[in-house]
Amino acid sequence: MTERERPDPDALLAQMQAEDGRARRGRLRIYFGANAGVGKTWSMLSAAQRERAAGRDVVVGVVETHGRAETAALVHGLEQLPLRETPHRGHVLREFDLDAALARQPQLLLVDELAHSNAPGSRHGKRWQDVQELLEAGIEVWTALNVQHLESLNGTVGAITGIRVHETVPDGVLDEADEVVLVDATPDELLARLAAGKVYVPQQARQAQQNFFRKGNLIALREIALRRTAEHVEDDVRGWRVEQSGARADGQTPPAWNTSGALLAAIGPGEAAAHTVRVAARMAGQLNVRWHAAYVETARLARLPAARRDQVLAALHLAEELGAETAVLTDEDVAGALAAQARRLNCATLILGPAAGSTDAPAWDRWLARIRRPLAERLGRRAPDLDLVCVGRADSARRLARSPAGLRHASTEDEPARAAGPWKGLACAAAVCVGVTLLATPLSGVLELSNIVMLYLLGVVGVAWRFGRTPAAFGALLNVLAFDFFFVQPTFSFAVSDVQYVLTFAVMLGVGLLVGQLTAGLRFQAAVSASRALRTQSLFELTRDLSAALERTQVADIGAAAVQRHFGGEAMVLTADAQDRLQPPAAAPAGFDFSVADWAWQHGQSAGLGTGTLSAQPWHYVALKAPMRVRGVLALRPAEPRWLLVPEQAQQLETLARQIAIAVERVHYVEVAQQAVVDIESERLRNALLGALSHDVRTPLTALIALAESLQRLPGADASPAIGEATQAIVAQARALSALVNNLLDMARLESGAAGGAVSLRRDWQSVEEVVGSAIRATRSVLPAGSVRTVLPADLPLVEFDAVLLERVLVNLLENAARYGAPPVVISARALPQTLQLTVRDHGPGLPASLQGQPDALFEKFTRGHAESATPGVGLGLAICKAIVQAHGGQIHAADAVPDEVGGGAEFTVVLPRRDPPAAPA
Repeated sequence: MTERERPDPDALLAQMQAEDGRARRGRLRIYFGANAGVGKTWSMLSAAQRERAAGRDVVVGVVETHGRAETAALVHGLEQLPLRETPHRGHVLREFDLDAALARQPQLLLVDELAHSNAPGSRHGKRWQDVQELLEAGIEVWTALNVQHLESLNGTVGAITGIRVHETVPDGVLDEADEVVLVDATPDELLARLAAGKVYVPQQARQAQQNFFRKGNLIALREIALRRTAEHVEDDVRGWRVEQSGARADGQTPPAWNTSGALLAAIGPGEAAAHTVRVAARMAGQLNVRWHAAYVETARLARLPAARRDQVLAALHLAEELGAETAVLTDEDVAGALAAQARRLNCATLILGPAAGSTDAPAWDRWLARIRRPLAERLGRRAPDLDLVCVGRADSARRLARSPAGLRHASTEDEPARAAGPWKGLACAAAVCVGVTLLATPLSGVLELSNIVMLYLLGVVGVAWRFGRTPAAFGALLNVLAFDFFFVQPTFSFAVSDVQYVLTFAVMLGVGLLVGQLTAGLRFQAAVSASRALRTQSLFELTRDLSAALERTQVADIGAAAVQRHFGGEAMVLTADAQDRLQPPAAAPAGFDFSVADWAWQHGQSAGLGTGTLSAQPWHYVALKAPMRVRGVLALRPAEPRWLLVPEQAQQLETLARQIAIAVERVHYVEVAQQAVVDIESERLRNALLGALSHDVRTPLTALIALAESLQRLPGADASPAIGEATQAIVAQARALSALVNNLLDMARLESGAAGGAVSLRRDWQSVEEVVGSAIRATRSVLPAGSVRTVLPADLPLVEFDAVLLERVLVNLLENAARYGAPPVVISARALPQTLQLTVRDHGPGLPASLQGQPDALFEKFTRGHAESATPGVGLGLAICKAIVQAHGGQIHAADAVPDEVGGGAEFTVVLPRRDPPAAPA
């Protein structure tokens, strides 16, 4: 076995690991159909009965028969798992029991209705998530799915049928299925089944026939289901071909199979390349198949003039615009590279340009193209399984626009160094011939003629290494003539005295041409390998440096430096701030336009140089797309604008941008995690301090209130008005301090309950009118009689809540209205089908201007509407209201009230969940 035929050990290890993972994971079979009634469940149960008869352990996890007698009959004889009963809103829902299935561990489990949403309280929200856990446990699962439940097709089906379903399954579930069984029925057959009552009960059938089951809908859904199944089968074919190519000893890809009809367009260096691309795009559109475009660069093509290379780049760019996947291949064997690419992509049709040389090529190049065996003939011999399509000539060619001023076209690693011109290489070959002749002339009496021939061959190698094949061939010819003229007897004449020297000349010329050919090809391959190594090294260095970055500024600096090292020119990375706005650079360089960068940020697309959006810009802007969202913009002004149109360089730039985006997102979540830890610890410390302080202050504060009240009852206290006023002030301030301590204690207790503590609600069926009345009585000291009005319907039902805590909510809202609002204060209530709404409204100035647009900030702890207000308080009353309401499972909101005949004001709304009260005993 040669080294080339030896299999890659890493590939073999990866294949073994993948096979081991597939062996441990259960298999998934999906019965896929266009819509309900095609017979998915029936087909699944029929196959399950055959498996049971063959001796397999088959268990029914859940099956929906929808009242169909023939479907229900197929369940008989199969073991069924009992369904799990889940109470929900006064009803009992029967759901698939995942734990029972995992404990039973059958060989084959039937789980119908893959897109079903599980009842609240289940381990997973969706049934397809249950199936994933079953597969991980090694259980084989069969299930059923309709096309309208696929996530990517949900909108399309909804637009066709006018009905949007809300239960969907990610497309990856279908793509990763081991088997997809298409269950199909013609629209007429399905309508007949619907009319016969084999799909729905008669009443539902009539409604379905008027809405979803219209013939046009059924035809469209059937086409979508067939296409989606074909895509899955195509993925299976491609995966099998990849496995087979890794398993074959020779490492060759299996021949292309014409199953999908994919196309591969071979882009040549001539002006007909754009025409070839357009023909391929038109054929792919007519056949509705995917297509690719490839350009094979050889050492000869690498030395093409800039104008002809512009045509190649323009054709590749045009192919990308028309929807193709492009690639630049480097190989001396054009036919072999194209055949291998077609087989790797499973493209059975190869589209070629005109066979003859380009009309704008040199005459000798066109002559060589005519005498060389045509590419189509070479491909026919190399890959007889491919269908070859040759396009005709075109009168027009697509060319690139000129690069922005001030930027030169320099050679790069991806474009191996070419000679400044053909005449320079030829002149250098002649100069080398003259130099070797001058060097060998004084040594002609010392060295044998064979050694002088070696000197000439060494010169040919040098010319070939520096200038390529054509100058090397010219130098070999000059060397033969010079050797004959100066060193072969008779000297200074082209006559040959010995006929054997003719063979020497022929061998010398042949060896010179061969050495030049091999040397130029080796140099070209070395340049290509160096280019690939450079791209790999750039990615490695960027990944290594980003792994140690802990701040956004570090990520931005490292990313910009890596891009600038690879592409030259200027580069910068812009990230977003805490308000999710793109930050402009501190000093914008020449030509940089922040508005274009912001457009790329907002739309998540590339813009500027080399794109279809604002292409006149000298900078290229790339959106940094991370897995979760766009994290910033990479701005680049490359030293060579053409690089952005070379597919390899464009892919390299996208890869670098992706790595930078992932690093920015990682740093962002590190900052979020650190801030969360700090907030949690700060909150814990503050609650501990408040709780301890409140408990320690409460006992002396209670004694202080009692002593202050006893002072009022001492003999002679009424004799001095000053002493009486001072005593009343002490009592009032002590009670205010006591209320503050109680608020702190209540806040700490409620937050400990929200965090999983021991606090619990004493829910009972209460009258809303009684709680409102007790809250009004408790606030008589701050809201005198007549300043509070109630709007309570007479038919308010009983509601289940904690009366003491809800009274505390109303008391805090009334005290808040007394402090910051103005009378009259209106308390209203109304019962909705699922909720109870309590509203406390005052007629004061309304919400503070500082909190406009963020009224929920009022309910945060230690937040006050007016920070520098003379009104006493620390901002805990509304926070306690929010904690109590949320403990009941409700919500509280604040807003400016709609002005009435009295005025405006602020309005606080408490929404509590409710259910129907129990029936009164007979």
